[in-house]
Amino acid sequence: MLEAILYILYGVLLGVFVIATIRLRFAYRHFRMKQLMTSAQIIEEMPGVTVCIPARNEDHAMTDCLHRVIASNYPKLEIIVLDDLSGDNTPALIKAFAQEGVRFVEGKKMPEGWLGKNHALNELLNEASGKYVLFMDVDTRIEPDSIEQLVAYMHQENARMISVLPRRDDGPRASVIFSTLRYFWEIMFHRKSAPATASNAWMIDRKTFIDRWGGFEPFKNAIQPESRLSAELMSTNEYRFLMGTDMLGISYEKKWRSQLMTSVRLLYPLLGTKVAHNIIALLDALIIASPLYILLSIPLTGFTLHHAIALGFYVAFGALYASYLIKVWKRGWIVASSLWGLIMVQEAILLGASAIAYKQKAVTWKGRLVKAK
Repeated sequence: MLEAILYILYGVLLGVFVIATIRLRFAYRHFRMKQLMTSAQIIEEMPGVTVCIPARNEDHAMTDCLHRVIASNYPKLEIIVLDDLSGDNTPALIKAFAQEGVRFVEGKKMPEGWLGKNHALNELLNEASGKYVLFMDVDTRIEPDSIEQLVAYMHQENARMISVLPRRDDGPRASVIFSTLRYFWEIMFHRKSAPATASNAWMIDRKTFIDRWGGFEPFKNAIQPESRLSAELMSTNEYRFLMGTDMLGISYEKKWRSQLMTSVRLLYPLLGTKVAHNIIALLDALIIASPLYILLSIPLTGFTLHHAIALGFYVAFGALYASYLIKVWKRGWIVASSLWGLIMVQEAILLGASAIAYKQKAVTWKGRLVKAK
């Protein structure tokens, strides 16, 4: 009986490996930007861009983020930072950049029915004047040419919205090696009705956004409003998703604990707020990690044929994960890919934790309760 179960498991693992390989190959072909360096004359003709950054208790990262945005080579740049009622030194740090052209916006009390970040983004949109609006998280880092490249790509693709999976340029350390698989799943489950979308950095045509939706009001309680927008624009072929590259120069640094909290906040809603879907996803994660459990039994049973098969699957999935990490990480991918089994177990735990937290109404973002809709 056990033998039969194991061979069924191997069949499932083989099927998952083949599908994952196909999905990643699709991503590598379609989500990479070509060389798009533009001449000075073309840059001068480009439209204005407003960089919008919502901030709440971000004094640990605010200064570095703004230094990098200010260093941008893009000539028509407006920078607006909204302080969302922070309880730390964030407002003072933002105001210190006033002479560098950074405009400070004081956040207002959140209206009923809104999620905090969505309201902050809407306030920023109302203040923006550029043709394009680049929404950035504080932990996102850009290079001098990044905005230029994004605008050039928008023009080339005739797109109205673009989001970028940021690279990890730091590490190796725990926050990198044990990074959650949030964007890996975005790529794996990309489809026209739910395209891969990144929250750290996304650019949208301001007029299109306002004319079609009037701002964030229709998405005021959406856990990820940018995902809703990308899905609607994908239906008209006006959305693009990019995996970060050295040339594009968009990266991020996020503590491990923050990544775990983000996953808890996002996983259950992204699975449709259905317990059954969450359980299935949790079991899938445990099945994918099963070669690790089999290998751990070697001290008890000795090395058998099943351990050889499990080792083969472990190496194959590790290599597949490494192929992804090489694209999005600068350092640390060798160690992380060798630990992919543990990382998959981590994802299973996060799936369970997300469902439990929402059921207990214990999910918060920056000190505010988040409700799944």
